Amino acid sequence: MGARGGGGDGGARGARGDGSGGSAASGGPDEPVSVHGGPMPVHGGFVSVHGGLVSVHRGLVVLVGPPASGKTAFRRELVAQGRIDPEAVVSSDDIRAELFAGSPSADPEVFDERDRRIGARLAAGLVAVAESTNVTPEARARLAALARRFGAPVTVLRFAQDEDVLLRQHEERARDDMSAADVSAYAAVMRRHASRDQLLAEGAAFVHDVPGRGQGVTAAEAARRFTFGRP
Repeated sequence: MGARGGGGDGGARGARGDGSGGSAASGGPDEPVSVHGGPMPVHGGFVSVHGGLVSVHRGLVVLVGPPASGKTAFRRELVAQGRIDPEAVVSSDDIRAELFAGSPSADPEVFDERDRRIGARLAAGLVAVAESTNVTPEARARLAALARRFGAPVTVLRFAQDEDVLLRQHEERARDDMSAADVSAYAAVMRRHASRDQLLAEGAAFVHDVPGRGQGVTAAEAARRFTFGRP
């Protein structure tokens, strides 16, 4: 399956495939701590539930991960815990549902509106969290260009769970708009095109792996390891 590039997300199929929950009907200090113990470089590593906080700079925060990888649960916990404002999250799926009745044919309008909302927050010096799958370089390039326009750093939060974990979580979600094969396809695209080294080479200032079920960490526990808004 070819990954769909363009303004949206890295759909792992020729259909829509935008993001974290995306409908497939068409589509701390400064030293993070490894979940396995010991300090990690500032650029990444799983964040230990027992370690120091990761302080995320003001700017663009890009969530990268296949469907069912825990992105939506994580960002909901960030909001519930007061770590980010609800308005900080800019979700392509939410925009699609809000303005276009979930239409899979509205991709250009959805992502134009996403960019407008992100740009408004970056222009005001605020954190903007871009929530879609973002597993392809093409999807991330559009976001990176937007951040550069406003002189904002890009922090990538990777949701790199093993495929068996993804499939288990997908089954538990009981969604009928995406198949297990779709989830596997997204996961394959991420493995090929969203390594930490590649994300840094694309211009991300920081890359952190967000722990999840595969590391024995709940979304609430993972969210507690992050603070946002550092200058």
